[in-house]
Amino acid sequence: MTEKVVVIYSGGMDSYTVLNRALKDGKEVYALSFDYGQRHVKELECAATACKKLNVHHKIIDISAINQLLAGSSLTDDIDIPEGHYEAESMKSTVVPNRNMILLSLAVGYAVSVKAGQVYYGAHSGDHAIYPDCRPEFVMKMNEVCKIANYEAVEIFSPYLNVSKTAILTDGLSMGLTYEDTWTCYNGRDKACGKCGACQERLEAFSENQATDPLSYE
Repeated sequence: MTEKVVVIYSGGMDSYTVLNRALKDGKEVYALSFDYGQRHVKELECAATACKKLNVHHKIIDISAINQLLAGSSLTDDIDIPEGHYEAESMKSTVVPNRNMILLSLAVGYAVSVKAGQVYYGAHSGDHAIYPDCRPEFVMKMNEVCKIANYEAVEIFSPYLNVSKTAILTDGLSMGLTYEDTWTCYNGRDKACGKCGACQERLEAFSENQATDPLSYE
C-alpha cells in the first residue's frame, strides 16, 4: 500500500522540487497550499497548475484572516519588498510572524485526517540566516511535538534542510524538472522583479547549475 504524505506546497521552486521528490519516492501526495494574504499570490496559481499536470491531490486553504494578528511583514503589509541578497539584514522584513509553525500545525492536522505519516516541508540552508522557522533546531522541536500532539505520530520531513537552493535545483534538474510552473518573486507583478532576495537566490541557483530559468524578468 502506497504511503500517504502531505506536502506543504507554496508553488515556489523549492516546494515544487519537494513535491516531485515525494512523488519520486513513491508516495501518495496530498499537496496543501495556503493563501495567507501574501502579495505574491501568483505562486498559488502556479501551485494549482503544477498539481493539475501531475494529477496530485491539492487543496488551497484561505487563512488570510490571520493577518489581523500577524502584522509587520513586507509579504503581507503595505511595506516595500527589500532588494538585495537573502542574507542581508533588510530581508528580515519578509518574516511573517510564526508563519511556518502555523502552516505546519495545519498540515499535521490534515495529515492525521487523511492518515498520512509525514509532512514534507521545503526549508533549506539558504533560509537559515533570516528565517528562524526554517532552521534545523526548529524542525527538530516541531518533530518532537508532532509525535505527541495527536494519537497518531506525524513526522516533519525536510529533505533539503541542510543543503542550498543550488543543490535543490540540481536535484530537480536530475529529475527532469523544468520550473516554468513555479513562482519565486516576492513581488506580485506579471514578471519576476529579479532584485528581491528570493529572485536573486533563484537566479544564482540556475547560474550555478549552468541552466536557464524559464521565467520572464523585468
